[in-house]
Amino acid sequence: MDRKLVIPIIILIFTFLTSCAHTTLPETTPTVTHKTSTPRSDEIMEKLNKMTLEEKIGQLVMVGVEGKTLDSNIKELVVKHYVGGVILFKKNIKSATQAAAFINSIKEVNSVNKLPIFISVDEEGGRISRMPDEFKKIPSARDIGKKNKENLSFGIGSAIASMIGQMGFNMDFAPVLDINSNPLNKVIDDRALGSEPDIVKRLGVSTMKGLQSKNIIPVVKHFPGHGDTTVDSHKGLPVIDHSLDRLQNFEFIPFAEAIQNDADTVMIAHILMKKIDEKYPASMSYKIVNNILRNNMGFQGVVVTDDLTMGAIEKNFVIDDAAVKSFNAGCDILLVCHGYDKELKVIEALKRAAEDGTISKKRIDESVYRIIQLKVKYGLTDTKNHNVDIRNINREIERVLEKG
Repeated sequence: MDRKLVIPIIILIFTFLTSCAHTTLPETTPTVTHKTSTPRSDEIMEKLNKMTLEEKIGQLVMVGVEGKTLDSNIKELVVKHYVGGVILFKKNIKSATQAAAFINSIKEVNSVNKLPIFISVDEEGGRISRMPDEFKKIPSARDIGKKNKENLSFGIGSAIASMIGQMGFNMDFAPVLDINSNPLNKVIDDRALGSEPDIVKRLGVSTMKGLQSKNIIPVVKHFPGHGDTTVDSHKGLPVIDHSLDRLQNFEFIPFAEAIQNDADTVMIAHILMKKIDEKYPASMSYKIVNNILRNNMGFQGVVVTDDLTMGAIEKNFVIDDAAVKSFNAGCDILLVCHGYDKELKVIEALKRAAEDGTISKKRIDESVYRIIQLKVKYGLTDTKNHNVDIRNINREIERVLEKG
C-alpha cells in the first residue's frame, strides 16, 4: 500500500476509536430496596396461554392445611388441583426450622407446576401472630399507632418481612387498614393503628411499604372497613348501615391511600353494607368489588376474599354458591382456610361454573392474568430456603423498637 495512504487511514481509525471511548455510558443503576418490577404484558400472556382450564381454576383458590408436615391432601391440592397458594396458621408452625422445612416441602411438590405458589400467613404483630416463641414479639398495631411514627411503622413492616421471608413465606395478610371507630368492636380493637383515618392511612401505608421493601407481598385488609362492627365475622355476618358518602369520607380513606401508593392486593371482608348492597356481603357484592373498589377507586391489583369457611358465609350461604358469587363479583382469589372437603367443593364449583358458562372464560383469564402478574412482579420461585437466622432477626426487631 502507498505510504501516503497509510498515515491518513491510521489517523481515521484512531479518531473513530477515540470517539467511541467517549460515548456517554448509562449511569449506574441506583440502589433500590423494593425488589419488584412491572412484568411485560406479553410475558404474562405467554404464561397464561400455556395453561389449561384446570390450572387456571386452581390459581383462583388459596387453601389452609392441617398438620405441620406434608400430607396426601396437600399433595393432591397442589399437584392435581393446581392451587395457587396456601396459608399457614399457628397450628401449622412449631418452630422456625420446622416451618421452613414444611414450606420447602410444599414448594418442592409445587415445582412440577407452571407457576410458583403463594405461601401466606396472617402476621400482624400483637395478638394476631403465627410466629413461634423463638422470635421477639412485635407490638400490637394500637401500640405502634400511639407512637405515630411513620419510620417505626416502616421498620415494623420490614422486620416482619425479614422474619417470615426467611422461613419461605412470600405473602402477608397485613397491614390492617380498618379504623377502630367503635369502642364495642372487639374483633378489630387493638389490631387497628388508630381511630382516625389520618393515622391509619399514614402508618398503614408505611407498614405496607416496609413489607414490600423485603419482597413480601402485603395484603391490606379488610375492605370496605371492619372498624365499626360489633359482630365477629368468624361467627356471624356483621351489618353496617353507613352511606356511601360516609364510607368515602372515613372507612375508605386508608384503602384509597394504599391504592395510590401501589398496593398489590386487597382483602374483602364478609360485611353486609346495607345501603350499598342489601343482599350480599362485600365479598360477594359486584357493586362493592367491581363498581366501587375497581372502577371508582381504581384498584386493578389482586382481590382476595376473607376466609369462605367463616361463620358470616357458612351460616348464611352455601359455600359452593358463595365461591362462584364472589368470583363473579370481581374477586380473584378465594380463600378457603379450613376443611379439605370444603376446599374441594370450591374448586369443583368453579369448574362447573366455568363449564356451564356461569363464569366466563374471559373472566377467569382476567383474574389469572392479575395473579401471574403479581407472582412475576415479586419474582416468586419455588426455591427452597435453607437458613433462618433467628438471632439476627431478633436484633433487627430490637433495633426497630429501640429507634421507635
